[in-house]
Amino acid sequence: MKYIGLIVCLFISSIFSINAQEILSPNKKIKVIVTADNNSFGQVSFKILYKNKLEYIEVLPNSPMGIVRDDQQFTDNLKLVDASKVKEVNQKYEMIAGKRKLCANQGVEKVFKYVNSNNKPLNIVFRVYNDGVAFRYEFTDKIDALVNVIDEMTTYVFPSTTNRWLQSYTESYEDFFPFSDSGKANNNKQEWGFPALFKVNNNPVWVLISEANSTENNCAARLSNLKNPNEYKVSYASPRDNFKQTGVKTMLPWNSQWHTLIIGQLSDVVESTLIMDVSEPNQLKETDWIKPGPVSWIYWAYNRGSKDYQKVVEYTDLAVAMKWPYVLIDWEWDVMTNGGDIIAAVNYAKSKGIKPLIWYNSGTSWLEPTPNDRMLTAEKRAKELAWLKEIGIYGIKVDFFAGDQQDMMKLYLDILKDAAKYQIMVNFHGATVPRGWARTYPNLMTTEAVYGAEWYNNKPTLTNKAAEHNATLPFTRNVIGSMDYTPVTFSNSQHPHITSYGHELALSVVFESALQHFADRPEAYNSLPVEPKEFLKKVPVTWDETKLVDGYPGEKVIMARKKGNQWYLGGLNGKDEKQTLKIDFGFLDKANYKLKLIKDGVNDKSFDVEIINVKKGAVLNVECLPRGGFVAVLEKQKEKN
Repeated sequence: MKYIGLIVCLFISSIFSINAQEILSPNKKIKVIVTADNNSFGQVSFKILYKNKLEYIEVLPNSPMGIVRDDQQFTDNLKLVDASKVKEVNQKYEMIAGKRKLCANQGVEKVFKYVNSNNKPLNIVFRVYNDGVAFRYEFTDKIDALVNVIDEMTTYVFPSTTNRWLQSYTESYEDFFPFSDSGKANNNKQEWGFPALFKVNNNPVWVLISEANSTENNCAARLSNLKNPNEYKVSYASPRDNFKQTGVKTMLPWNSQWHTLIIGQLSDVVESTLIMDVSEPNQLKETDWIKPGPVSWIYWAYNRGSKDYQKVVEYTDLAVAMKWPYVLIDWEWDVMTNGGDIIAAVNYAKSKGIKPLIWYNSGTSWLEPTPNDRMLTAEKRAKELAWLKEIGIYGIKVDFFAGDQQDMMKLYLDILKDAAKYQIMVNFHGATVPRGWARTYPNLMTTEAVYGAEWYNNKPTLTNKAAEHNATLPFTRNVIGSMDYTPVTFSNSQHPHITSYGHELALSVVFESALQHFADRPEAYNSLPVEPKEFLKKVPVTWDETKLVDGYPGEKVIMARKKGNQWYLGGLNGKDEKQTLKIDFGFLDKANYKLKLIKDGVNDKSFDVEIINVKKGAVLNVECLPRGGFVAVLEKQKEKN
C-alpha cells in the first residue's frame, strides 16, 4: 500500500513540475510561477510571490495571459512545446539623465514556447529582476503580409484588500493618482493609465505596473477593471476619428512591448530603473551635444506663449541672472511682435550666452496654437530641423499629440531620430508617459504626461490638491522617467497655490527632469532671499544616485539625490496640517558632513536656514508647515590630519 502512495506522490509531483515552472530573481526575493502545460491546450497564467523576511507573500494570484490577432488567437488554446533554461541577463550602461548615472540590466530570463490549436507559435519571455518582473509576447514565424494584433488577455489580479493609487486614463495622462481601496473610478469607464501603484493585501509590498520599450510596431496600452475591480486587464489604444485601427498592424516576426512590474519595498519602487533596463540600448553614435539643464519658461505666468518679444528678453535675462543655460521660447513665436521676431529673440539669447529652445505643435491634435504644421511629416521635419540648426536652436518642445495609437508611437520615435540627426534635444508635451525611449534615444530629455503646475492656469482644482498630488508623484509618474512638471513657483498664476515656499523650492530636487523648466516670473526669483536663490542657481538636474529616505504616497516624501560629492535632499509635506519629517542619514558614507538646511520659516512665504554637522546614522527632525517642505545640501568634510 505504501508503494501505491509513493507512486501517487511521484505522479502528482511530476504533474506539478509540468504544470508550473518557477523563475527566481538573482537575490531570490521574487518568485514567478508560470503554468506551462505540455499535455493539453489551455490558458497560460502566472503568479508572483515576494519574500518578506522569511516567507513568501503572494503578490499576484494566478493571472491570465494571452494575445489575439485577427487571423489567430493565442488565449485558451495554448500548449507548451518547450521551455528554455534560465539564462543570465547582465548588461551595464550609462544614462545621460535620470535618477542614476550608472545602471545595470541585471536579471534572469526564461522563454516559454507555445503553439495554439492551429499549431501557430507564440513565445512568452519572462525576465525576473531583484526589483521586478518584465514579460512580453513574441510571434516568431515569418509572415510578409500585415497581421493585426488586436487585443491581449493579460490581466493583473490583486487581492481585494489591496490599496491602490491609479490615474483615470486620459490621452495626455494629466490627472491625479487618488488613493482607493476598492478599485472603482468616479466614472463608469474603469480605465486607468500607466503607471499604476498597488500596495498588496495589507503587506509592506508594493507593485508599480507600466510598460517599456514600445516601438513603431506597438501601440500603447492601458488597464481596465470594468468586469472585476480587482482584475486589471491590459487593453490597447482605441481607434480615433482619423485613425480607425485597433491595436497594431505589423509583419511577423513581432514582439510586444515589455509589460513591467516593479516590486518590493517602497524604496525599491522609487529607485528602480527597470523601465530603462529592459529598453533598447542607446542608438546614437555621438551624445556629447546632449546637455541637460535648468530652463526659464514664459508660459506659466501669463497663460500665453511667446508672441511678445520683450517677454522673451525678460526671461532670457532671468536665465542669465539665475545661471540657467536655457530659455524656452513657447508657442506663438511665429507671430512674435513688440520689438523683434523669432530670429531677433534667438540672437538676443545667444548674445547673452543663453541657449534657446523652441515650441512646436505636433500637428495631430489641438491645432489652434501655432506653429502647427512643421513636425508631422519627415519632409517637413527635415526642412524645419535644418533651419533650427542653422539659426542656433538647441531643443524642441513638441506638444498636443493625438493619443496612444500605433501611428503616434511611430511619430514620437521619428521625431527623436530626426532631431538627433541635427543634434536637437526633445521635450514631449501633451504626450504619452515615458516608455524607456530616453535610454534608446537620449536626446529625449523629458516628457510632460503629468498634471503639473501649468494647471494653475486652467482650473482652481490644483490649489487645494497640489500638496498631496506632489507627494504622490515621486511614487508613481516620476518613477518611470523624467517629468516636466514645470515646478518651483512662488507667485500666483491665474489660480493661487497654497503650498509653502519651502515646498515649492523642494520640488527642484524631489522631481526629476533633464530639462527642469522653472516657471515663475523673473521678479519672483529675483526677490528671493539669498540662500534659496543661490540654491536654485546651483541645483543639478541630473543625478549620480537617488535614494528614497522616507515617504508614503500623498502624505510625505524625502528624496536624497547625489551629484559628485554632494547630496541634495528635498522633503514635501503632503498634508494640510503640520508634520515632522524625519531624515535618517543611514545612506551616507562613514564621514563627517556639513548640512545646509533651507526649510519653512514662520509662515508659508518665508524660509529658515540652519547649518548642522551630521554623520551616517544620525537622525534629524524637520518641522514642516501645512503643505510645507525643505531642501538641504550635504557636503562631505575633509578629514583632519
